[in-house]
Amino acid sequence: MSEISINPDLPLWPEGPLLVRLLNPAILFTWMVMFVLVVGSWLVTRKLESDTKISRAQNLLEVLVNMLRSQIREVSQQEPGSYLPFIGTLFLFVAMSNLMSILPGYVPPTGSLSTTAALATCVFIAVPIFGIASQGVSNYLQQYLKPSVFMLPFNIIGELSRTLALAVRLYGNMMSGSVIGMILLGFVPLFVPIVMQLFGLLTGMIQAYIFAVLAMVYIASATQVHQPDPPPDQQPGES
Repeated sequence: MSEISINPDLPLWPEGPLLVRLLNPAILFTWMVMFVLVVGSWLVTRKLESDTKISRAQNLLEVLVNMLRSQIREVSQQEPGSYLPFIGTLFLFVAMSNLMSILPGYVPPTGSLSTTAALATCVFIAVPIFGIASQGVSNYLQQYLKPSVFMLPFNIIGELSRTLALAVRLYGNMMSGSVIGMILLGFVPLFVPIVMQLFGLLTGMIQAYIFAVLAMVYIASATQVHQPDPPPDQQPGES
């Protein structure tokens, strides 16, 4: 169990057939998180009410949606409608992945670099999609040529490096928490691991929030419509 907790990318059955050898704790628990989110969302939304008397689950869902909309609007200075499904899915997946660590034997898939790299790749693909949808192909691609055409390779490297940083940041924080928990469990098997578990849950929620906010920052930078510069002989404010 300690080996799985430290490296969730190890195969569960290394001696089995090829398809079985590809199955590791990261994939297994990712499917589990997806199942919980899909079933949970179906159970909450199947009987939505518009009256003042609503269920606790619907009330929690509305609070969560309003919080996400507020954060997206604050970060992007835009209407959150088109970004909410993507950003909300990222937040819920990372948050639920970390929250379920209270289950015995569960290994958070966010402690696997392959999982965090997949999430960061989704952000990497989503940025140009939202940017082109907002500004058009020509205006979006011109951003890579600013302030001069010589900055094109550096701007591309910047896009790739921030994607790598997004994956490594989440992986490093979650992996370090698992390793520290296993070390403390070997020395002090009672009280300290419980405290570390609670601290890990708090850290997991913070990491989910940070990941979603950073994803929205990257998307907002791509969707921000830049106003053309005024002519040299025209001062700002003059018509």
